[in-house]
Amino acid sequence: MTIDSRLHDPESGAVPRTLAARTLAAIRWVALAGQVVTLLVVHLVFGFPLPLALALAIVGASAVLNLTLLRRRPGRDRLNEREAAFYLGFDILQLAALLFVTGGLGNPFALLLLAPVTVSATILSRRSTIHLCLVALVCASALAFAHLPLPWAAEDFHLPPIYTAGLWVALVVALVFNAAYAWWVAEEARRISAALGATQAALARQQRLAAVGALAAAAAHELGSPLSTIAVVARELVRDLPADSDVAEDARLLLSESQRCRDILASLARRSEPDTPSSFAELPFDALVEQAADPHQRDGVTVIIEAHGPDGAPVPARPPTVRPTPELLHGLGSIIQNAVQFAVATVEVTVSWEDDGAVAVEVEDDGPGFAPSVLSRLGEPYVSTRSGRDGHMGLGLFIARTLLERTGAEVGFANRVDGGARVDVRWPAGIRVEASR
Repeated sequence: MTIDSRLHDPESGAVPRTLAARTLAAIRWVALAGQVVTLLVVHLVFGFPLPLALALAIVGASAVLNLTLLRRRPGRDRLNEREAAFYLGFDILQLAALLFVTGGLGNPFALLLLAPVTVSATILSRRSTIHLCLVALVCASALAFAHLPLPWAAEDFHLPPIYTAGLWVALVVALVFNAAYAWWVAEEARRISAALGATQAALARQQRLAAVGALAAAAAHELGSPLSTIAVVARELVRDLPADSDVAEDARLLLSESQRCRDILASLARRSEPDTPSSFAELPFDALVEQAADPHQRDGVTVIIEAHGPDGAPVPARPPTVRPTPELLHGLGSIIQNAVQFAVATVEVTVSWEDDGAVAVEVEDDGPGFAPSVLSRLGEPYVSTRSGRDGHMGLGLFIARTLLERTGAEVGFANRVDGGARVDVRWPAGIRVEASR
């Protein structure tokens, strides 16, 4: 399956809007209110000397920018990547300026430099987060050397240089660690969300295909009767009208076209029956596996489907009947398709079932097998040795596993001892079909 790579790459422009302007403005109003309250409490309540007018002017500049943001982007309009990065970058510079006039890194609130970078790591791309992290590091380094005196009751109070250096190191480590950790977790969540969206899209496509086939069969059935009536009337007109009449020619044309419509509808009905069974129809389990494998046959590779129990033991005489849901057809089909793509000559599909309702499918190929570097992570999104080549996104096995697990399956991946790959799909408690109803 080919999925647009922009689903999980925020730098590609697929997600041009990152954050609602009103949400960012609300966060900034809370931060500005906290800054004003802190400045007033320190200066008026504790009596520490502060350049209050200059500090409030710095806060006021950020308030003006916030008002400008709300005026330019009213309502729930969303910011794009560049705009969100600009406002977060301004917040870093504004906070650095405020720290400059209130003691630099000696100010306990210097840790707030972490906030804009952490926000960026959760909503923006890696590139924007790195740029903002560098801005914060430059500001922190500058504040370590250049700043106004720390407000303190005692005159000429200075922190020891070793303590200031320790604060700088702690802030730098916290900036890098928090940014990397937050971005990693948020990116993983984004990747899972995009992959699940691709799974839903694949399932919806399979359901639409089934619906189209069922609709074609229903249309052929419903339109058959009126077309038969039209054909009977046209036949009577052809018989009763003079042969040289202009109306007789039209009647003959009407008769031929009605017959042509009936042939087309009959063809659609025949075509839809094997490929898109009714939602209530059930198939023997081995027949369902054959139906899932049929679209993925290719020249040069033989797909062998056999039914037997463990170690070659015979299976019970009658296979269980299963409704061919989109989850089963697409999930099993994707696994067989993957095996066919890598196989040299043969793909062996072994089907087994037990009296207690447990069923299993084992798909083996004679190809190179799974790469050891990805074997332990197979079934996760965007894991593939072909990822990024020829449109491959590493989503095929993830989608197959997700769809099959919705039916109660357990999916395992391994390499054969004599070479080749093996995928085991087992339903220990039987196949659930409620998920697709």
